Amino acid sequence: MQNIKLTRYIIISLILGVISGVLLPEFSVKLSPLAMMFLNMVKMIIAPLLFATLVIGIAGHGDIKSLGKIGIKTIVYFEVVTIAALFIGLGIGHFTQPGAGVADISNVSSTYMNLVSKMGAVSSHSSLSQLVIDIFPSSVVKSMAEGNLLQIVVFSLFFALAICAVGQKAKPMMDVLNSLSEIMFKFTEYVMWFAPIGVFAAIASTIGNSGIGILKNYVKIVFSLYFALFVFLVFIILLVCKIVKIPVLGLLKTLKEPALLAFSTASSEAALPKAMEKMEKFGVPKNIVGFVMPTGYTFNLDGSTLYLSMAVLFATQFVGIDLSFQHQLVIMFALMFTSKGVAGVPRAALVVLAGTLSSLNYPLIGVAILLGIDQILDMGRTSVNLIGNCIATIFIARWENEFDYEKMNDYLSSNDI
Repeated sequence: MQNIKLTRYIIISLILGVISGVLLPEFSVKLSPLAMMFLNMVKMIIAPLLFATLVIGIAGHGDIKSLGKIGIKTIVYFEVVTIAALFIGLGIGHFTQPGAGVADISNVSSTYMNLVSKMGAVSSHSSLSQLVIDIFPSSVVKSMAEGNLLQIVVFSLFFALAICAVGQKAKPMMDVLNSLSEIMFKFTEYVMWFAPIGVFAAIASTIGNSGIGILKNYVKIVFSLYFALFVFLVFIILLVCKIVKIPVLGLLKTLKEPALLAFSTASSEAALPKAMEKMEKFGVPKNIVGFVMPTGYTFNLDGSTLYLSMAVLFATQFVGIDLSFQHQLVIMFALMFTSKGVAGVPRAALVVLAGTLSSLNYPLIGVAILLGIDQILDMGRTSVNLIGNCIATIFIARWENEFDYEKMNDYLSSNDI
């Protein structure tokens, strides 16, 4: 009942935020600190919650050998789904032609162009070896302070393995971590009371800053992206529900609250604690939730990947460049690599897009145009990133024959889902 009320309040906050942004733009822009306060509150939860959850899940599970299998299966699943997202974005981009016929908005400010040029010079990883090196933290305190989820996962894995090796002597530490996990989930409940305020402020400041009228100029790319995201979600949700044999409606209602949080705040981190909690209640084991979801924020950004494939078409169509199919495949392959590990970079998708186009000597004016509505586009791709990672936990749990159908049915029936 409490979750239903929170979802209702978030939806109301979304609507009120849009109204405030349209009618009171100057006032709404000043609300952005409230949104940042909420996001910071969520960020302070993530590191201790993730650490405690993952260590308990692995050390309590006891089967160390299964961890390697889960890791391999997770990466395989991520890459298959990433390829699907790339091709769906590419296919719908060809169908809708989002970059064609938008010459009337080509008057881009020099500020935007300078910012995009700087983005093009940013490289998230200079090589594959650097990507691997960056996975391992030099300081777990620094990793937690910076919110580097993958480094926290790596530290948690080694910590859990050490607990298993120590055996009975590590029981006091396990008791502490069990208590910490329970405390952090209760902590999450308290922070979520502020979610409607954060959502209202985030939406109001976004609309107040950009203006709802800006969407008229960008209607083609906005429609194309959201249509592609919808097609991808339908495809992946129906496919996984059929394979795993779970109710589609039950899954959608379970994901509704974290998805709304991710959409309205344009922040995956804002919804991560709630999403992890929901997936555990839905029947996914703690160790799989703790491993797959944070790893997904490096290797399984479905919404961002789909957006990148469409944005490349937009940027090249806008300047009249007709890419051959072979050239498109080369760019898609490049995006599969360059999009990894940039979740913590501000405007990560645009940084990757600008860097990729710059390396191929394509004009960056299309990126500058997208910068004007990046917040609107980011809301959609962020929510899909989150949903994609939630679904990944279910699929991997079923692949490992560890999905708890009885727990799922109890959860759905107790919440009238």
